[in-house]
Amino acid sequence: MNKQVNLLLLLFIGLFSFGQNSDGYTLLFQNEEPLKIKLKYHNKNLKKEIIDTILFDSQISYEQDGVWKDLDVKLRSRGNFRRNTCYWVPVKVKVKKSAAKGTIFEGNKSLKLVLPCMKEPDNNDNIMKEYIAYKLYEQISPYHFNARRVDVDFTEIYGRKGKERKMVQLKGFLIEDDDIVAKRFDGKVVDRFIHPLAMDAETSVQNAFFNFLIGNTDISVAYQHNAKLLYIGKRLIPLSYDFDMTGFVNPSYATVNETLGIKTVKDRVYRGFKRDGSILESVRQHYISKKAELTSILEAHASQFDNEREYKETYEFLNSFYEVLENDKKFKSEILDAARTK
Repeated sequence: MNKQVNLLLLLFIGLFSFGQNSDGYTLLFQNEEPLKIKLKYHNKNLKKEIIDTILFDSQISYEQDGVWKDLDVKLRSRGNFRRNTCYWVPVKVKVKKSAAKGTIFEGNKSLKLVLPCMKEPDNNDNIMKEYIAYKLYEQISPYHFNARRVDVDFTEIYGRKGKERKMVQLKGFLIEDDDIVAKRFDGKVVDRFIHPLAMDAETSVQNAFFNFLIGNTDISVAYQHNAKLLYIGKRLIPLSYDFDMTGFVNPSYATVNETLGIKTVKDRVYRGFKRDGSILESVRQHYISKKAELTSILEAHASQFDNEREYKETYEFLNSFYEVLENDKKFKSEILDAARTK
């Protein structure tokens, strides 16, 4: 009798946890291989709709084990700047629980799909660099967004009557929702202003160092601009996202906040707050210990760049971060002395 009860319990657990491993990663993000997908929608209509509650019915086709499968989804565009600037915009993908059940998308009710911005030769390389930034932060902190590369066969619908069709191949990537990250640690998402000094010291410094690494000044953890805040184990954990407007990616459309005294996104400015010196030194040594791993992640993706020059510049930009960290004088002047007090 006990054996039957145990068997039923194991079956129940297996059904309940389908699509997730013991680390809380859904099936979609357990594979590093680019997922082949097909999309078809009216890009102009999607881009001009700015009301977040209005979503468009669509479908994602995806290849799994050599077989193409269809998934009904709802889409909306993301990002005011990119709506006005880009040809393609990032897309919010909503998936019904019933539609995702039994598929590799199970457990993901909401996803972000990042696509190239401009119609230009290096658009796919920009995607590769931003995707790699997410993979780098995976090595720094357990509190991170998982990302999955996708190769997109995109059929654009256009024309006044929507009868015209145009196909293009794009690189992109999917990002898991912040609720999934919080759930992985039995936490929750916090959506209100909180001063950075009230946030967990170590993870805050890790996050600030990372934004310095990638040359990211388009962020505010306090106001949650390109950042989320998680409440985990009685700690407030800042978590950055949207890394396209950075020196690491360096896209043609990048703009800078000139009040920070910089002229390009490749000019780094440390935006973290002053903390106990032992914490900054501990995080410094943590990043230095991860240098080989971060470098190897970038090197592993070298063949996926269309332009070798783009790869080399990214490699040099990563190394220039370590030139600061490994030099006591530069570390003091560019990070310790530059830390914010307000």
